[in-house]
Amino acid sequence: MYVYQEHDQRLLEERVAQYRDQTRRYLAGELSEDEFLVLRLQNGLYIQRYAPMLRISVPYGLLASRQLRRLAHIVRTYDKGFCHVSTRQNIQLNWPSVEEVPDILAELADVQMHAIQTSGNCIRNITTDEFAGVNPDEIEDPRPWCEIIRQWSTFNPEFAYLPRKFKIAVNAVPDADTALIGVHDIGVQLIHDANGETGFQVWAGGGLGRTPMTGSVIGEFVPWQDLLPYLESILRVYNKYGNRDNKYKARIKILVKALGADKYRELVEQEFAELKDGPMTLTREEVERIQSCFSAPDYQTVDSAALNAKLAEDKAFSRWYHTNTRAHKQAGYRAVTLTLKKTGRVPGDISDEQLEAVADLADQYSFGVLRNSHQQNMVLADVAASDLYDLWKALDALGFATPNLGLITDIVACPGGDLCALANAKSIPVAESIQRRFDNMDYVHDLGLIDLNISGCMNACGHHHIGHIGILGVDKKGKEFYQVTLGGRGDRESRVGEKLGPSFESDQITDVVENIIKLYVEKRLENEPFIDTYERIGMDPFKERIYG
Repeated sequence: MYVYQEHDQRLLEERVAQYRDQTRRYLAGELSEDEFLVLRLQNGLYIQRYAPMLRISVPYGLLASRQLRRLAHIVRTYDKGFCHVSTRQNIQLNWPSVEEVPDILAELADVQMHAIQTSGNCIRNITTDEFAGVNPDEIEDPRPWCEIIRQWSTFNPEFAYLPRKFKIAVNAVPDADTALIGVHDIGVQLIHDANGETGFQVWAGGGLGRTPMTGSVIGEFVPWQDLLPYLESILRVYNKYGNRDNKYKARIKILVKALGADKYRELVEQEFAELKDGPMTLTREEVERIQSCFSAPDYQTVDSAALNAKLAEDKAFSRWYHTNTRAHKQAGYRAVTLTLKKTGRVPGDISDEQLEAVADLADQYSFGVLRNSHQQNMVLADVAASDLYDLWKALDALGFATPNLGLITDIVACPGGDLCALANAKSIPVAESIQRRFDNMDYVHDLGLIDLNISGCMNACGHHHIGHIGILGVDKKGKEFYQVTLGGRGDRESRVGEKLGPSFESDQITDVVENIIKLYVEKRLENEPFIDTYERIGMDPFKERIYG
């Protein structure tokens, strides 16, 4: 992973000192609420329903074990003993105090972490596939390109005050959107031309929230040397023409839709003509320098005989292996997902003790590195096949070995009304109720892959729009209701789900989900996934079943 140079560390420490003084001035009454607002937001600090929330940046989801241990210390010392993995691969603290945030940031800086640009109208955390670098389907490791974009976008003064927040994702798998680039402000798809030269197909104008939509291709093939000038051109057009009068119409998706993709592309090409071959043009030397930070670990030759024996004799281990581990580029290794979705626990939450235990497991089994996923889980990406059985037992003891990855109880859910000031309804109790209803693991596995996502408000932090089944909390005269969408996709065929119909009261929503699933079971063909059944039979049978 990228290791800070001296100037990286110095900049970080200067930023901590700067924010410490800004906080002092605010607490002393020298800065107003409005003046402090923009300062705290660009340092990741929100004011939520009951307490502040601090969002900590985890670039492209990558964490070293020493960083996990520092996070454990922070949540134990400054919070209530737990933190939350977000859908953009970051870490969130839900109970810090405003006064202590500068101390938290200083603690983070010691291990090359920060909360810079995790909020505010700026370029946020750069994300990618949680299996980046080990995914056998990728054309090359996307993490160096993420790091290049991160360095360009951090502290970039031209894009510090955009019309609205801005999110960029990078994908390197040709036939699957493993990074959800279709629903990002900018999506970057690695491609190779006929000569094998690296380039990028660049999307713009995707996003969820109040007006969900998928992006449009703006650049069909951008040579690697031109990546930054081209991205800057997209941002310049947005900065110039984006709506600054109405925050609900300020995202780039609204601008791209209003202008049309062709016109937006034309404006980008005009900007790009001025920037091309300028100082932002990437050199092979610089790219190779960044790529060297992501060299492969010291893989060993692995004997898989013991693994095969355990798979044959232990049914529970075999189920976990086939559900929660996946193929690896390196023979003899697997990538292992730790599902933070055990029934009775908040989806995506992890305690200080668990953080320390996972750090130990990362050191023992995965070269001291862990990743956060878009599904609010964690990944040990480099586990030798001979270690899988022992790792499974250790994860089971921690509650992270539930074999439900990608299944209906692997629910993505925002914190909702239990914590968030913006939420219209609770998400966490709904997630737990559904998990308890589908508590038969044999049945859950028989149902197959189903993405079920829950958001407590239209900001869509739970990505409900792209769930096969999406649940959105809405407020009706002070009472919590839930709207259901079906048919969303967060894959290569990125698509926003369709509304099922009128919303449901909180005590109805679990029954509604169960009836949707029962209809799917009745109508599916042999081994047909839920999303394929939905696309084959359409919405009407589901409406008839639910509303009569």
